[in-house]
Amino acid sequence: MAAGAAVVAAIANATKASGVVVRVSTGNFLAILERIEAPLVVHASGGVFSTSYQYLTSYKGLAFYVKSREPIPLPTTTELVRAKSIWMPG
Repeated sequence: MAAGAAVVAAIANATKASGVVVRVSTGNFLAILERIEAPLVVHASGGVFSTSYQYLTSYKGLAFYVKSREPIPLPTTTELVRAKSIWMPG
């Protein structure tokens, strides 16, 4: 029973640490970036059987995330931070 409670507590703590993450479509992600004068985007790619591209940015206190099979053409004003990986809670 204690192990189950520990797992529930760990999940709750991970959710608190990650804040609010909104998963959006590629089109919506690009529309959000257009609203930001100089967007900061965290990017990671990887995969086992096929490559996927993940992008994360913040806008008005929320984190927006998109995963794509193809690289996304980012605005030229984007500051890009390459990450080893991006983990999204369950």
